[in-house]
Formats: sequence, C-alpha cells, structure tokens
Amino acid sequence: MTTTVLETSAISPPPGSAADLTLPLCFFDIIWLHFHPIRRLIFYNHPCTEAEFSSTIVPNLKHSLSLTLQHFPPVAGNLLFPVDTDKSRPFLRYVSGDTAPLTIAVSGRDFDELVAGSRARDSDQFYEFLPLMPPIAEEEDYKIAPLIALQATLFPGRGICIGVSNHHCLGDARSIVAFVSAWAETNRNSGDERLRNCTLPLIYDRSSVFGDTQKADEKYWSVMRNIPLTSSSFPVPSGRVRAAFTLHQSDIKNLKNKVLSKNPDLVFVSSFAVTAAYTWSSVVKSARAAGEEVDDDRDEVFFFPADARGRPNAMVDPPVPVNYFGNCLGGGMIKMEHKKVAAEEGFVAAAEAIADQINNVVNNKDNFLKGADNWLSEMPKFGELSTFGVSGSPKFDLLNSDFGWGTGSRLEVLSMDKEKYSMSLCNSSDSPGGLVVGLSLPKERMDAFATIFEDGLKF
Repeated sequence: MTTTVLETSAISPPPGSAADLTLPLCFFDIIWLHFHPIRRLIFYNHPCTEAEFSSTIVPNLKHSLSLTLQHFPPVAGNLLFPVDTDKSRPFLRYVSGDTAPLTIAVSGRDFDELVAGSRARDSDQFYEFLPLMPPIAEEEDYKIAPLIALQATLFPGRGICIGVSNHHCLGDARSIVAFVSAWAETNRNSGDERLRNCTLPLIYDRSSVFGDTQKADEKYWSVMRNIPLTSSSFPVPSGRVRAAFTLHQSDIKNLKNKVLSKNPDLVFVSSFAVTAAYTWSSVVKSARAAGEEVDDDRDEVFFFPADARGRPNAMVDPPVPVNYFGNCLGGGMIKMEHKKVAAEEGFVAAAEAIADQINNVVNNKDNFLKGADNWLSEMPKFGELSTFGVSGSPKFDLLNSDFGWGTGSRLEVLSMDKEKYSMSLCNSSDSPGGLVVGLSLPKERMDAFATIFEDGLKF
C-alpha cells in the first residue's frame, strides 16, 4: 500500500439547517437493498503541494460538503433495516447529528499511470483511493447502514482523486451525480450556498411522486426481507484489469453509417446505441478469442438503464419530476444468441436491437415501466445467462463536477469489478463529441477485446 490515510472526519450539515427526514422505501429502492455499493473515482489534474492540500483544499472540502448536505440530508443519513421483517419495512432516515464520513489521504502512486486509461492496469490498486462503507450498526429494532463514504486523495505535484462509495438505496446515477456536482459547485464558489446548477428544492417523498405503489412494494419486500443485510467489503483480489477506450466523434459517425447502410429503414440510431452495441459485440467476441469455451447457441443478454424522470410511462402519471432524489430507473433488455452477436455483422444486429428497445420501449409511454412490479420475479432466470450491462450515462457525467480544479480527466467505476461484465460510459474529456467506454475484465479477455475493438474501427 503506497497510500496513507491522514484522517477521517464526520461531516454534518450546519446546525439547524436540515429538518429530520424519514423516507419509507418504494419498490424502485427495495430492489437495490442487497446490491453492492456503487464505487466511483474522479481524477483531477491539479498540481499542488501537501502543504496547500492540508491548509487550504481539505478545509474547503469539509466546509463545502457541510453546506451541501443541508440540501441533501439523506446523504448524511442511514438505511434502517428491520430486525423483525414481518412487522416492519426498511426506510431511510436523517436525524440531526447524522454525518457523512470524509477520508483524507495522500498517495505515492504514479498519477499519470493511473489515468492512462488506454492501457490495462491492475484493478486492485484503485481501491486505495476509495473508503470502505462504514460497518452496519444495530439498535433494538433495526440494523443501521450508512449510505455514503467519501475520500479525497492527493498525488503531490500531480492531482487529486475524489472517491465516492454509496449504497444504491440512496439514489441512482442522476441523484448521486447531482449531489457530487452540488458539492463541487459549492467548493468552487468558495462556500457560496446558491446552487445555480441544481434544481432546488429537491423532492424526497416517494408517496408524493409515485402515488400508490403498495402492491409492488409488498411484492418486492416479500423477497428482499428474506436476505440478511450485511456489511460490504472490497472485492480484492479481483482478478481484473481496467482500461478505457475512446470512440471519437468520427468513429461514432462511421458506426452509425454502417448500421444505416445495412438497415436504411431505421428511423434513428443514437450515439448510445452504436457505442453500446459495438462494445457488447466486441466483449462477446473476445470470449472465444481469449481461449474460453463458448456455446454458440447460448443466450447473451444486454441490459441498459433509462432515467424515468420527466418521461411519459405506463406506471406514473404525471411523470416523475426531474428534481426527484432517489431511484427512478427503467430500461431496456435484449436477448440474442451468442453466434448472432459474435458474427461478423453482430454489431449491426445488436445496434438494431438496442435502437428498437429505445424507440419502442423507452420512448413509448405505453411500454416504458410496463410490468415494473414483476421485474424482481423475472431476475432469477437471468442468473445463469451471460449478461452485459451499462453503468452510468453521458447525460449524468461526474467528470463535469468542477471543484475549482477544472473538470475531471478520468472516471473509474470500480463497482464493475463486482459484476459479471459491464461497461461504464462517459463523455470524453479530450475528444469533443467522443465517448469513453470503461471496462473491467480478466487480463486475457481485455487483451482480446482491445484487439477486436480497435481493429473493428478500421473502416
């Protein structure tokens, strides 16, 4: 370990600034009760000394975090999980005195090597820049699980890394990005509490947003209550390497043209559709290229999330407000035979299927969120299948969070190490109009993927 923890501070909102809050979970939250924490790192190019970091940057981060928490009190709160699951249900609670832990550290690792995303780097080293979620505590009737842990790590003379670990019950990507962005804005503006880039006031009350979800809530809780709530740990050794691959605007245009040349009847093919399809097909192809035994007739499954806020749907009318803080995700799912995804034209088939899901499910108010109360019961049938998913969205990009050091230069989503296979997706910081795909794979698969991915762009 070449990273040293200097301190961990418990940060609370300013006294009297945030009212106590109790938020019963709805099924959009309950589905995430036992999911691993979401772990993200944002690297910033910001050369500074240890003296400046300790005397100026750290106090500012603490002060701005406190000011931000008054607008986001659940972030400092806890998940309360009942000991007697027959009598009670879980809920989020913030009470005066609750805090969010902020760890301060300094690292001797090579900053430039860590942010050189195009090269495969050992995943395990990145956990030095991320705090463990605090352990679960117990009171008479409930287990109490903190919802977030934060870390700021200095690389002397080179940069700073902000690490964020959060329980998924706290909120989805849009919510967590809103919090981090607000913290960054407050820090950048020297403690100015007027959040110009955040839609305030935020809405936390589930019942006022979703209406009566009692039936779905009960259905989800009847399954989740039988699983013990446990503390999390880092998945190390992970046996994974990490790498990032940039699709430049010209690459994305070429991929779209290839799809449309094969299927001119497609109304619209988005940048997301071709990027996700190209990455998924390349990952699927990499299995055989890496020497793994593959059943050509097995099903490959691709999942992608879609934010339900402001989107007409089959479940909530009117649609969920954009300033709702919590979990509010729908999405799309494609199931396709391995031999079809891995074929020479597999990318095109995948792109057509993703475009179809976007047009006919996500953007169709009669189909989006339809049957959401049955999602949990359908999940076990995917357990043994080969799955691939998407983490994050360029629409909610943590790299735009500017603490006063400029925008981020590299995003790493460490929680992918706990998943079968998935990709992160964010905007490119150095290629306008481009997208960056992040992956966590065994080294043999990563090497095979890199070759397939890069060769396939040579039109």
